Amino acid sequence: QVQLVESGGGLVQAGGSLRLSCAASGPTSSHFTTAWFRQAPGKEREFVAALFRGRATHYADSVKGRFTISRDNAKNTVYLQMNSLKPDDTGVYYCAGDSRLILSSIGGHANYDYWGQGTQVTVSS
Repeated sequence: QVQLVESGGGLVQAGGSLRLSCAASGPTSSHFTTAWFRQAPGKEREFVAALFRGRATHYADSVKGRFTISRDNAKNTVYLQMNSLKPDDTGVYYCAGDSRLILSSIGGHANYDYWGQGTQVTVSS
């Protein structure tokens, strides 16, 4: 059973930066895809970024050029570096993972089996 634990959320002013971490434990294969989703109050959970099968990065249009997803293999941890934050980036950020995804399915939150508990990110204007 894979477990994902997020950390690094907080309160930041617009234009600031935060780095989220997602530490994985348990059996993650080389095909394991890790993604970040976020959910604002009253809104659907939306795709933010993914590291497809541990290699290829993909981003939502709204965060391209501002967010970077990366991985530290030695720590089995995936990071989301968030720069130039905007109030619209506010929400609970979730780490998700699955080893069976194909590229066309990485943006759908229902396709992931494993989820972290979420970490709150609040960007003030």
